[in-house]
Amino acid sequence: MCGIAGIYAFHYAANPVDRNELRRIRDHMAARGPDGVGEWYSQDGRVGFGHRRLTIIDLSERGAQPMVSADGKLVVTFNGEIYNYRQLRTSLEAKGCRFLTQSDTEVLLHLYADKGEAMVHDLRGMFAFGLWDAEKSALLLARDPYGIKPLYYADDGWTLRFASQVKALLAGGKVSRDPEPAGWVGYCLFGSVPEPFTTYQEIRALPAGSTVWVDRIGAHQTKQYFSIAETYCRAEATRSHANEQDQELDVRQAVVDSVRHHLVADVPVGAFLSSGIDSGALVGLMRDAGQQEIQTVTVAFEEFQGKSEDEAPLAAEIASRYATRHTTRIVTEQEFRNDLPKILEAMDQPTIDGLNTWFVSKAARELGLKVAISGLGGDELFGGYSSFRDVPLCVRAMAIPGRIPGLGDLARVLISRGFALNPKAAGVLKYGGSYAGAYFLCRGLFMPWELKALIDADTAQLGLRRLKPVQHIEALLKPKPASSFARIGVLESSLYMRNQLLRDTDWAGMAHSLEVRVPLVDSTLLNQFARITARNGSQSKRLLAASPRVPLPSKVIERPKTGFTTPIQSWLQGDNRIQEWRRVPALAVSKCAWARRWAFQVSTVRAAA
Repeated sequence: MCGIAGIYAFHYAANPVDRNELRRIRDHMAARGPDGVGEWYSQDGRVGFGHRRLTIIDLSERGAQPMVSADGKLVVTFNGEIYNYRQLRTSLEAKGCRFLTQSDTEVLLHLYADKGEAMVHDLRGMFAFGLWDAEKSALLLARDPYGIKPLYYADDGWTLRFASQVKALLAGGKVSRDPEPAGWVGYCLFGSVPEPFTTYQEIRALPAGSTVWVDRIGAHQTKQYFSIAETYCRAEATRSHANEQDQELDVRQAVVDSVRHHLVADVPVGAFLSSGIDSGALVGLMRDAGQQEIQTVTVAFEEFQGKSEDEAPLAAEIASRYATRHTTRIVTEQEFRNDLPKILEAMDQPTIDGLNTWFVSKAARELGLKVAISGLGGDELFGGYSSFRDVPLCVRAMAIPGRIPGLGDLARVLISRGFALNPKAAGVLKYGGSYAGAYFLCRGLFMPWELKALIDADTAQLGLRRLKPVQHIEALLKPKPASSFARIGVLESSLYMRNQLLRDTDWAGMAHSLEVRVPLVDSTLLNQFARITARNGSQSKRLLAASPRVPLPSKVIERPKTGFTTPIQSWLQGDNRIQEWRRVPALAVSKCAWARRWAFQVSTVRAAA
């Protein structure tokens, strides 16, 4: 896990790489890589790579980056982990490749030399990298299938810059700070900025599961090499085992295999532990995969002690069952207030989430961990959200009235004027008749007609025109899976998980120099599970609960879903600084749900910065 950066002055009239700029970009990401720093420049000075290293695999200096191939023709700067690198290495050695390190980074160089851009299909892991091919005078940027690791780039028509963080590109001093209306509108609507947009016009995210080439004529069209929707469609075209016992065996073998791959490291691997099925099952599977020493950590809050929201007692029971070395870390309101400026600074793009991951990552790092396993992704894979039930119900109920032209807009106006209802109620007829629209209602934070209370009218209008939120959602369902479960699985994985949960996990974990691994967010696992989950729907969660050899306590399986939560609502109400940060009095923040309040605070703080 690292921070990567690069500059390619591709236009013939562009100035050579400014080394000080590259170092500013790289060193802004010091927390991502406190164990080492490196840089490389081409002989003509038109290409430069930077790297900040967090040592996880091959702790020696031989694993330092940027890494150059033995013949000097290839250079790579890489962030992430390739979990199947040992198998790939064995295959490459059989073809005559000679390795000088024990790192997964060197595997990328040899694999590219063997397969070119098609190499991405062989990689199992989380990754973002820039690879320079001197013979082609071209730069290849690539990102993992789910988008676990971030990769941003800015192209001004002369020079392309890339990095692991938006703020790092800005720190270089040569990227425009002009705001991107679509990014800000997306944040207000969803609580996170939908890729490929950021909140800056010149900076874009490389989409998950995509590659892009940059050569002397500039950046080419991005190529998508992995699609969650296509994976579900292929799965629906194949038969799954009808026998429940066979399905349980398939799930167990697949999840143990994923966990075993995610334990590959030359440092200890711990785990985040809540009172839920996902994290509890993974800890049990870590034991099944052969992990001898397991450090688990749970975050608890003073306000929740003795209440149903308190994760600590049940998490401790799970830890005892699997004989882990367990720590419960208490977070106080005062600590939240002290950390809030650091949280907002580390937050690479605005988001309504990430506080839970901030504190549990902080706790894990205090215990000396560099790597921790998280149960993130289980709800998307096994249908743990209410959206798997609610969205299809809404679509069935609203399908016919939603087809009547103009009825939705008319109903919204009448309802908005006549009743003090939840703002989403005014959009049911307008959006509820399609999966994209119903999902928008389900996951939306603010509705489009509320934007004027958050941002100026011109920004709202332009942002809506550029983003086209419902069409943006609909595009992810191409091709469209047949089952409602698969459709919601695609949307939850491609929107909420990718743009919010995974991104928040990255910035919050890396702010504490902690690599967070997510065994349930794995393209190989999805290929194995899609046919089972599409058949069984939301009942699939029980298959995960049954997968450890030592079963989870029944009270864990039967407990209503909560996940990591924080008493943020009361904290926000009690922090005078946050009240002072409000800039738009038209919004009745005090009457909003905590997520809407937090979104408002973050947007106004960042706008004022």
